[in-house]
Amino acid sequence: MESSTLLALLSSISQLILLLLLSPNSTNSSSSCANVFPIAHSFLSSHEMAATLSLLTLSRKRKRTHFSERDSEPTDHDKDQELGGGDSVQLGLTRSPDSFRNCFRMTYSTFEWLCGLLEPLLECRDPVGLPLNLSAELRLGIGLFRLSTGSSYPEISKQFGVSEPVARFCAKQLCRVLCTNYRFWIEFPNPNELASVSAAFGSQTGLPNCCGVIDCTRFKTVKNGGFHEESIAAQIMVDSSSRILSIVAGFRGNKGDSRVLKSSTLYKDIEAGRLLNSPPVNVDGVAVNQYLIGDEGYPLLPWLMVPFVDAAKGSSEEHFNAAHNLMRLSALRTIVSLKSWGILSRPIQEEFKMAVAYIGACSILHNGLLRREDFSAMCDVDDYSLYDQSSQYYRDTSLEENSIERRASVIRTALAAKAKEFQNTQV
Repeated sequence: MESSTLLALLSSISQLILLLLLSPNSTNSSSSCANVFPIAHSFLSSHEMAATLSLLTLSRKRKRTHFSERDSEPTDHDKDQELGGGDSVQLGLTRSPDSFRNCFRMTYSTFEWLCGLLEPLLECRDPVGLPLNLSAELRLGIGLFRLSTGSSYPEISKQFGVSEPVARFCAKQLCRVLCTNYRFWIEFPNPNELASVSAAFGSQTGLPNCCGVIDCTRFKTVKNGGFHEESIAAQIMVDSSSRILSIVAGFRGNKGDSRVLKSSTLYKDIEAGRLLNSPPVNVDGVAVNQYLIGDEGYPLLPWLMVPFVDAAKGSSEEHFNAAHNLMRLSALRTIVSLKSWGILSRPIQEEFKMAVAYIGACSILHNGLLRREDFSAMCDVDDYSLYDQSSQYYRDTSLEENSIERRASVIRTALAAKAKEFQNTQV
């Protein structure tokens, strides 16, 4: 509180006490009360009390947070350690330094940052006829715990001391807020940003003008008590750092990768020239437009490079396939990381629409964590082939146009020569 406000407040309180003591009827209790009300009214209407009430409101708002504050900024380790007993119980945490990473797949500072962003949106709506009176931290904690661990609603109810309907509401509310208000965390890059994406891939493999890696994965869902299982196909496009640049989820999982691609807005926008439309680069006399990398489940297109089949040892084609596989690791790493979220690591026991929302929410959080350089939810594995589903969903060659594929083949051959040249310089 500023010194001037404090002095004004103390002065007003002193005046009120003095007026009460000097009141001519102070010895008469009934008349004293009659005199108190106009005096108090005068006091309450003063600007000093108005300022005081606003400060008290701010104080109450601050008290709603469950975490202690320090004058200096503590480390994530310190913040994990300083969670007290009651706070830990409310958020279902122990005092372990890894508690936030284990429960929420992020550090304490990221949790605090995210809560600050989402607080107005998380608190603006309660279930009809059921005011929750829960802090933003607790709402966020319940929703993240569902996404991070995949725990059932009865388990969450027990963990956080809330009813199952409240646990369900908080989890769905978090997904709704993320998918509605923070979709821009997954956004196709503008031309300048795409140039940076291409430069990163070029420094990695020597292949110019590559703007991303596209892949498609499946997430299982169950309904009707677990007796009916199906899957959802999710198509992602990523950069070399595994940041998601585009995602389309909601197709039935029995669709092949090629059909999912051709049903997506990404395909339509690229074909219409609305995306990947910067001037081409010249590679050994061949004009190479901006393109994506995809596995053998996709068609070969001028803007979509797939690997050669049966490349001869030591050939340019083999060098291209090696560079191609190296770039694809960023997409496989993203898929592994998404599937390590508890809710996506097993069949999702929700209706189809809600299961799609879970995929979207985890993807948005994936990018949000990368923005923060918080790699708590990123995973590396020794054998990415376990997560490579390309061989299960072959492309539909009946959909391809031979003339387009021939033009794409010329581009791929030029890139293969470039890949061989680059790899020879690295030896």
